[in-house]
Amino acid sequence: MNNAKILWVDDEIELLRPHILFLTDKGYTVEGCNNGYDAIEMVQSGGFDLVILDEMMPGMTGLETLPHIKELRPELPVIMVTKSEEEQIMDKAIGSKIADYLIKPVNPNQVLLSIKKNLHSRELVSSQSTADYRAEFGRISSQLGAAATFGDWKTIYRKLVGWELELAANPDESIREVLAYQREEAGVEFGKFVRKNYAEIVNGRASETPVMSHTLLREMVFPLLEQGGKVTLLLIDNFRYDQWLSVRDLMGEGYSVETDDLYCAILPTATQYARNAIFAGMTPLEISRRTPKMWLFDNEEGGKNQHEEEFLRALVASCGLSDRKVTFDKLVRPEQGRKLIENMGRIYDADFSVIVYNFLDILSHARTETEIIRELTEDDAAFRSLTRSWFEHSELLTLVRLLRDRGHTVVITSDHGTMRVDTPVKMIADRETSQNLRYKTGKRLAGYSPKEVFEALKPEDIQLPRSNLSSTFVFAMGRDYLIYQNNAGQFSRYYRGTFQHGGVSMEEMMVPLIVLRPKV
Repeated sequence: MNNAKILWVDDEIELLRPHILFLTDKGYTVEGCNNGYDAIEMVQSGGFDLVILDEMMPGMTGLETLPHIKELRPELPVIMVTKSEEEQIMDKAIGSKIADYLIKPVNPNQVLLSIKKNLHSRELVSSQSTADYRAEFGRISSQLGAAATFGDWKTIYRKLVGWELELAANPDESIREVLAYQREEAGVEFGKFVRKNYAEIVNGRASETPVMSHTLLREMVFPLLEQGGKVTLLLIDNFRYDQWLSVRDLMGEGYSVETDDLYCAILPTATQYARNAIFAGMTPLEISRRTPKMWLFDNEEGGKNQHEEEFLRALVASCGLSDRKVTFDKLVRPEQGRKLIENMGRIYDADFSVIVYNFLDILSHARTETEIIRELTEDDAAFRSLTRSWFEHSELLTLVRLLRDRGHTVVITSDHGTMRVDTPVKMIADRETSQNLRYKTGKRLAGYSPKEVFEALKPEDIQLPRSNLSSTFVFAMGRDYLIYQNNAGQFSRYYRGTFQHGGVSMEEMMVPLIVLRPKV
């Protein structure tokens, strides 16, 4: 690992022979010179991996030599060594993009540590990460077998996502394969948990009932309003926990992260059901019974989320918050985000502002329909990268920072996540059946094995309405997607590797719930 070539520049280079011998014993090739002029020539032709540069040298100082080195090799790490602890000199060195800063007298181990940090950090971190995950593998496997509540599954999911992000750049492909295997195993076990326990959970009869779509505002958001101050809810469609972690440093800048949690999205994990449940504070079955004119079934024509603002205002009033000024905005195109930023006064004036951001949902659909987006998001890691790139340049990030400057508490969440699918499950259905690939509802659903899916033969048992007396629901599990037998070949190829939502998976059902408080 140490076959690196180092240039050490110091006007007292002969006195540093013990240091050079120490590094040589560690496997490094070290060459020395005693002035900046020679150092520049050697960098130009020597193929060095790192430079150790004395700041106080006669003729040309280290700070004067540094720009010339950077002009020749901008990427070359330079460790500055000086006797001076003056802040001005440190600022100049750091401003010139040095890799590290050491104060004389230095000891050999101090120099070695700096070299390792700058030349081998990736290999060392990767090696340590591999060892750490191998040690954790057994503990996670034990947790999979013992998980009995949604809280247990939250713990497992957070660990797996954390390891996925940590090992994403690890050159050890075998350890990533082990993690992928464990994630698949976890997905299977989570599906079994949902099949066995979902009816109890959604009806509030479980021993531990998590926050769910229809209880989210009452339990987690409205209490923030009651504490005083202005609250803004950002609901980002299709936003997953791994995507939150990939943009946390951007979104959380200038904020304290008060809550970093997960809530349980209802089934189907699709906008029509989950988002209406959030804003109505009711399950889909309750919505269809209490406000039948505001509920459309899958097979009915028309927009399925036309009444979100009406649902929200009714819920706010029913919770005794009717005196609070509320705004609601839904953004589905970039120009709408720009227009909202130009008219932020109404958001600043509101006690409670809700902003629905549909961009990630659009991106998911674009990935299905556009070849270039498929190529840019070939896997979850690439999709996270594209998400971060969009966040860095989006109006949403500008919006979050404007709200921070005005002292708003910001809640970031979603109505559901999304799952990258790869295994088709064939079934038979009539023309009235819903078109979603992760769930189907309608009459005469058949042709599938009940072991492959989560089926609800009595939808009301899981708080879902029927479009007719014989309607049932079938949900895809894990990475499966539901296709019809009469066009199985075409649909199987077209949708394999796409991101879908509506079914049973940790990615879709475990939704990030983040509360950001502006730092004082």
